[in-house]
Amino acid sequence: MPGTDWAQWISAISQLLFLLLFVFLFLGGNQRLQIYMWTNDIRAKLGIIDGMRREAERKTLDYMLRNKARDAKRLLERVKLFFVISPVELEPTDIIRRLEHLLVERHRTFKEEFRRHMPEAGDVERSLAETAAEITAVLDFIYRYVRHLLLTGIKTKNWILIMQLQLVMPQILQLSETYLKALNHFLSGAPIGDSAGPMVALRLAGYDAGWKEVAEDTVAAEAELEGRRLILVKARGPESNVGRPGLAADLIVRELLDRGEKPAMLITVDAALKMEGEETGLVADGVGAAIGDVGPEKIRFERSTAGGGISLRAVIIKMGLEEAILSMNKKILEGVDKAVERVKNLILEETRPGDTVIVVGVGNSIGVGQNMAAG
Repeated sequence: MPGTDWAQWISAISQLLFLLLFVFLFLGGNQRLQIYMWTNDIRAKLGIIDGMRREAERKTLDYMLRNKARDAKRLLERVKLFFVISPVELEPTDIIRRLEHLLVERHRTFKEEFRRHMPEAGDVERSLAETAAEITAVLDFIYRYVRHLLLTGIKTKNWILIMQLQLVMPQILQLSETYLKALNHFLSGAPIGDSAGPMVALRLAGYDAGWKEVAEDTVAAEAELEGRRLILVKARGPESNVGRPGLAADLIVRELLDRGEKPAMLITVDAALKMEGEETGLVADGVGAAIGDVGPEKIRFERSTAGGGISLRAVIIKMGLEEAILSMNKKILEGVDKAVERVKNLILEETRPGDTVIVVGVGNSIGVGQNMAAG
């Protein structure tokens, strides 16, 4: 009967399809299909990152050329591929000194290169160009590293590596977008979230304070608070610059101790990454050195205070990563006001009139300048 024939055909086709599906799954076809979908997704996001790094390079070159840079493209290519080899860790003796030497060498190399290639630009313009080049280098590294992982996974047929990479691609993409935004904000020359520490130091010193350079790219000024002598330290601004805050504080402490004037307290003020759910601009205080440093600057705070028996306190202003490298928003500015009051309370509650207190505003002083005093 016709109906029976149709039923037999449908049953046969269904069994054939089931058999083909079983063979497909048995031979790992589902895994290959999944890898194909993951790979395409990674390639699409990698293309977006490639567009970001090219845009960052274009904007950086444009800024450098507007400031009459010589051979800007070659300089940018060098910065993108520049590297620092970590010191030997198997022998930990003087590792901090060796690491500090390498970091200082890197900083001075970049500074000298930009001075040579941009002789007609001012210090601020050169510092902004250097920062823009470093952001471009970060985006370039992200692109090259993600591409390396993708091609390695495909070459070795490592589906676990491809799966892991696909899972973290949204975070990598978000980070890349943040750096591209930061490039535009840095080139504007306005204070960023990380400028909160230097801004606190500037507020405590007063806008008419006499600043003088005490270490490379780092300045200090004096003020008075209800009979206490305050020594304020920050990176020199308004350049895009973090200075040498640990070295500056160490030199000041040594000078005071040599004169028989032991500081009662050293306070570091810095931006700190908040946890999800925490409010931007939240201020907290504690013990230790508040500084996002790999070691050399931070250990100078610890050694100089421990050796002199000086109280080492920290005040932090919490913010997200994106907020830290973008232009300062209202909540962070309000956090600066709160941090100023917190520092004042610490000084008034834990020191006496006649004491000397050192306050170091840690962070990038972009857009946070000062009137330099002679000497």
